Amino acid sequence: MINHEIKIAFEEFSAVDELNNNDRTLCLEAVKALKGSHSPYSNFSVGAALRLKSGRIIYGSNQENAAYPSGLCAERVALFNWGANYSDDPIEAIAVTAHTDKFIIEKPITPCGSCLQVMAEYEKKQAQSIRIMLYCQNGTVWITTGVESFLPFMFFEDRLVSLPV
Repeated sequence: MINHEIKIAFEEFSAVDELNNNDRTLCLEAVKALKGSHSPYSNFSVGAALRLKSGRIIYGSNQENAAYPSGLCAERVALFNWGANYSDDPIEAIAVTAHTDKFIIEKPITPCGSCLQVMAEYEKKQAQSIRIMLYCQNGTVWITTGVESFLPFMFFEDRLVSLPV
């Protein structure tokens, strides 16, 4: 038997004001993305902002649907927009935040497994890690570089790419 241990590393800042200008700006852009949220069922809005190498900012917000599986998370809305329209301009960073009038959000929200897998796919596609910032508007910001800190067993099967069609 071999015993393995996985550790994650991330930075924690007590407030957005502690961040450098680029990171602070992107976190605040994620707040702007909340305006596009369609969340009438959960009343839990999520906003995501991507900063591309060119400096362009791409937004995403959660989009709910009465047929629950038909909705989409903010992170994937932004990432799929990038994949469809800007894939030649690498993603440097993503900032994610949330808001609800139902309770106080006391810590950063984390992306779901599906969103993390999409981030992993796009990191591989662009051969570059993505700086991930999870911003709690009432407090801390968690930052890490690379999705592996959140998804250590991401799915990749290189042979799928070479299968005949």
